[in-house]
Amino acid sequence: MSWSAPARTTTRRGIRGILVAGLLVVIAAIIGALDYQSLALSSSTAASLTDAVRSELGEADGAVPDGTTVLDREIPAVANLDPALLDALRRAATDAAGDGVELVVESGWRSPAYQEQLLREAVAKYGSGQEAARWVATPNTSAHVAGDAVDIAHAEATAWLSEHGAEYELCQIYGNEPWHYELRPEAIARGCPRKYADPTHDPRMQQ
Repeated sequence: MSWSAPARTTTRRGIRGILVAGLLVVIAAIIGALDYQSLALSSSTAASLTDAVRSELGEADGAVPDGTTVLDREIPAVANLDPALLDALRRAATDAAGDGVELVVESGWRSPAYQEQLLREAVAKYGSGQEAARWVATPNTSAHVAGDAVDIAHAEATAWLSEHGAEYELCQIYGNEPWHYELRPEAIARGCPRKYADPTHDPRMQQ
């Protein structure tokens, strides 16, 4: 009998400990759920704001619908390219089609407003203007804004241009952007010039 009282005390303490632990788990779960909902709401709000900005800068500013090729004539991103560049691209596209390759446009001509938006997004993505400059030029220096550059989608197309582009005066300009092509008339006789590592090494970007 002398051992019964301590046993009951231990049992009560054990039950109390289990209840407290269970309550803490429930509270933690509730807090976690609230934090997740808050995070999801914030992400959803940010995405909505981004979509709203993009919707203001549509095709008229250089946005490219899926499946656009260099042969499309109604899309401003293609139609507003420099005529000589566009002619070279279309001649290349005709011959590439014979090899089963389609020159799909990822990006072409852009308005200054669209280029500025892309630059802001790059700064947010890469964390600094210096790093963003490796990928996106300013509106004042961008070859896209001038209508002098096109970004070609799909690896098979860029591989085809890498091999045959010089025949059409089309050259890859930056080592870190295999999709970015510009017109280089001297390429027919001398081949494409040596690529810059990225846009920060291009003297035109220092203007």
